Amino acid sequence: MSGDSRVKITSVSEALPEVRVVEPRRFRDDRGYFSEVFNERDLRAAGIGLRFIQENHAFSDPAYTLRGIHYQIGEHQQDKLVRVVTGSALDVAVDLRRGSATFGRWASCLLSAENGRQMLVPKGFGHGILSLEPGTHISYFVTAHYSPDHDRGIRFDDPRLAIDWGVDAGVVLLSPRDDRLPTLAESPDLM
Repeated sequence: MSGDSRVKITSVSEALPEVRVVEPRRFRDDRGYFSEVFNERDLRAAGIGLRFIQENHAFSDPAYTLRGIHYQIGEHQQDKLVRVVTGSALDVAVDLRRGSATFGRWASCLLSAENGRQMLVPKGFGHGILSLEPGTHISYFVTAHYSPDHDRGIRFDDPRLAIDWGVDAGVVLLSPRDDRLPTLAESPDLM
């Protein structure tokens, strides 16, 4: 970041340019740092003109807790801006837009309290996050309210997706719901 820029925006992957890394500037001194983790004006100036309406917070006590891959359908699709408050996590976005040239591709980013990065997961993408340390707190803003009737998910270990989570699938901790999620091929309700 140069000059007075308060946020740096880059693509997570050239293959999925819609998935972006947001890096708010940290103002450091001998006491630590200060950062505006969300500033609508700065995001808008950087080309992200989203209206976030809800903030969610997830706590994963054990390491290797995996949440996802989740998404909502219809008018309840959500853009998400995800960050780690304490600990670290691997954040993954999967393109679920039928007809997209990148359908089924995924991108990931290491998010941590230390690096301060955030990942923007756009509508049309599934989202999963794997805690890498005990006591990981994750916070994320969304552009639509949660709707249980429109909530869907795909298995984290779907061989078609072949996501590299960086750990053996046998150590991953899932909720009972996430353990029963269908594969991509078994999911009729995609974007």
